[in-house]
Amino acid sequence: MDYEYFNAVLINEVDEEGNSMELGGDFLLQPNDHFNNLSVNLSLSVVQVPTNMYNKDSAIVNGVYWSEALNKVFVDNFERDPSLIWQYFGSAKGFFRQYPGIKWRPDEHGVIAFDCRNRKWYIQAATSPKDVVILVDVSGSMKGLRLTIARQTVSSILDTLGDDDFFNVIAYNDEVHYVEPCLNGTLVQADVTNKDHFRMNLDKLLAKGIGMLDVGLTEAFEVLNDFNQTGRGSVCSQAIMLVTDGAVDTYDSVFAKYNWPDRKVRIFPYLIGRESAFADNLKWMACANKGYFTQISTLADVQENVMEYLHVLSRPKVIAQEHDTVWTEAYIDSTLEDGQGPILMTTVAMPVFSTKNETRNRGILLGVVGTDVPVSELLKTIPKYKLGIHGYAFAITNNGYILTHPDLRPLYWAVNTATV
Repeated sequence: MDYEYFNAVLINEVDEEGNSMELGGDFLLQPNDHFNNLSVNLSLSVVQVPTNMYNKDSAIVNGVYWSEALNKVFVDNFERDPSLIWQYFGSAKGFFRQYPGIKWRPDEHGVIAFDCRNRKWYIQAATSPKDVVILVDVSGSMKGLRLTIARQTVSSILDTLGDDDFFNVIAYNDEVHYVEPCLNGTLVQADVTNKDHFRMNLDKLLAKGIGMLDVGLTEAFEVLNDFNQTGRGSVCSQAIMLVTDGAVDTYDSVFAKYNWPDRKVRIFPYLIGRESAFADNLKWMACANKGYFTQISTLADVQENVMEYLHVLSRPKVIAQEHDTVWTEAYIDSTLEDGQGPILMTTVAMPVFSTKNETRNRGILLGVVGTDVPVSELLKTIPKYKLGIHGYAFAITNNGYILTHPDLRPLYWAVNTATV
C-alpha cells in the first residue's frame, strides 16, 4: 500500500535541497492557549513511530491508514468538551496517533525512545492483572553476550509490568537462586521501586554450572501456586517467562504435575542466541501451555520481541469484548504548565478491538485509546457545598496512589515523572 501520513518527527522538515521530507510536508501549527501556547493543529492528528521501527513497514502503514478515521472522532470530542487535552491511540503494532497534531523533536542523540506499548496506560488497559515469575538460565552456556541479552530481556519484561501486577525473578543452573534472596518464595507488586531494585540486582547474575530447567520450572510453579492460595496477588492471569539458550527436554512431567489439564499458567519461552537446536522443545512448551515462543538473537531484538506476550495475554479480554476502563496514578506532564509549575495528570484508557467475528475469534488486540485528564479537572466535579466547612475531598487509586489531596506536595524527581 502506497499511503502517506504525517509523521510527528518529519513534519515541516526539509532535506538539503529544500524539499519536504517523505512522510513530512507542510503541517500548519499555531500556538494555542488551551495547550499552554504550544503550537498545535486542531484539525489533524500526527503519527509517531518508535525509532527502532521502519516508518513505512506495511503493518504500520495499514494501521495508520484505517486509524485515520479517528481524526474526526478526536475533533468531535474536543468540540463537545473543550476541557479535553491530549487524545491518542496506541497501536499494538507500535505506532502512536496523537491529537491535536504537534511536532515531536528527538533528543540530543537523534532518538525518540517513546514506545506507546511501554506506557502504563497501554499495559493496564491491554491486559488483565497478572502474576509473573521470570525464570533466567544462568548455566555455563549463558556466558558472555547471551547473559547480557538475557539481562536486557528481563529488564524489558519488567518494563511491561504495571502496578496491578506481581512478580519475582528466579535464576537457575543446577539449583535455584532468587535474584533478591529476601523475597524467597513469594511475589511482590510491580511498582517502580521494586522493579528498579531487581534491575540493580541483575548485574549480580553469573553464568556457571549445568542448567536444570526442571528444577527452575518446579520452583516457579510452586511459587505461583502458593502465592495464589494467599489471595494477595492479581487473582487473575499467571505466567512464567523463561529466558534461556535452550532446553534439552520438553519437561512434560513437570507440566503434567503442576499445570495440566487446566493450563492456568502460560509459558513464554525466550530463546537467547542465534542457534535453534533446542527451539522445537521450547516451542512445544509454549504451545502446550497457551503461551508464545520468541527467539532473541541480538540486543536490538529485545524490546520488540518481549512485547509479543502482551498480545497473547490480551486475547481473553478481546474474545470476551471487555471494554474495561483504567485510570493511571497521577504523573507530571512536562509539556503543560498552569503558571505555578508542571501540572498533575492522570490518564483514562481502554482497549480497542475489532467487532468482526473473524478478528474477535482470534482475539486480536488492535490497540489502546486514551486521553489525559488534569487532576484539576477532577476537582471541578466535586460539589463543594456538600463537604461542609471542615470537609475536604481526596482521591486514591486502587493501588494506593494519591490523585488529589489538599495537602498533596509532589516531589519532582525528573522532568517527566513525579512521585506523590
